[in-house]
Amino acid sequence: MKFTTETKNDVTVIRLEEARLDMHFASELKADLLVLAKIPQSKVLLDMKKVDYSDSSGLGAILFGIRQMRLSQGSLKLCNLQPRVLTLIKIAKLDNVIESFDNEEEALESFIAGLD
Repeated sequence: MKFTTETKNDVTVIRLEEARLDMHFASELKADLLVLAKIPQSKVLLDMKKVDYSDSSGLGAILFGIRQMRLSQGSLKLCNLQPRVLTLIKIAKLDNVIESFDNEEEALESFIAGLD
């Protein structure tokens, strides 16, 4: 899976560079998120700007990351969701579990404001 990582303040921003988050990349994303979740109170922002498709395994990887972050008092949030991915999250009724923001600035502000 292609992605870039950047740290802004104390938030790790992961920019996914693949158009599809499916079974081919879900396990790799889970492994990467698990490494970050081992850091206590880790704050991770997943930038989904380039992802225009996700299947259930992609959503599963995101949910896995959220669960693992919570175990270490951290948090995982998403930003820049494409309409197709956002629709999938809403259809699965996960929009109250997966915290997402329209853009990176709003998401970063939510970490600062303590809205984890």
